[in-house]
Amino acid sequence: MSKAFTREDDRDADEDSLPSELRLPQGSKNYMTPLGWDRLRVELYDLVHKERPHVTQVVNWAASNGDRSENADYQYGKRRLREIDRRIRFLQKRLENAEVVDPEAREPTDQVFFGATVTYLREDGREERVAIVGIDETDLKRHRISWTSPVARALLKAREGDTVQLRTPAGIETLEILEVQYRALD
Repeated sequence: MSKAFTREDDRDADEDSLPSELRLPQGSKNYMTPLGWDRLRVELYDLVHKERPHVTQVVNWAASNGDRSENADYQYGKRRLREIDRRIRFLQKRLENAEVVDPEAREPTDQVFFGATVTYLREDGREERVAIVGIDETDLKRHRISWTSPVARALLKAREGDTVQLRTPAGIETLEILEVQYRALD
């Protein structure tokens, strides 16, 4: 897409319009696992090579039908193209700034860093296991948390057997780190 047809403020607004949990901390790298990087790359490929050409065809067909002011296919198609283009710019920027970290390639250690799968004990006796992944890979149902999340920030750099303090809206909670692993995510 030509830069002549994009507004400067649109490119900067892409990151600003994100929810705070998806924004990268100022000046930090966009850490992600190989699995997350592949997922974003596949999404970008599909948007550029499949979805955008299809929507462009629909818009061209709708435009050839005449009056565009009352043509819902044309208006929806143009709106959808803007959404696709915005997502393409976002994905290109995310992938361009990505720092891919493979948890399996890491030397074995009992210290928590990006890519670790950590098992910890909460104060109420519940044992939880989370994988620390990139911002774009967060999936709470699969127990994957962003490295910028409060839990991950509390765990980072701690070691097996350490206790860490987690600030929550209900107060401070103590977590005991039981196990740290570096393994491939499925």
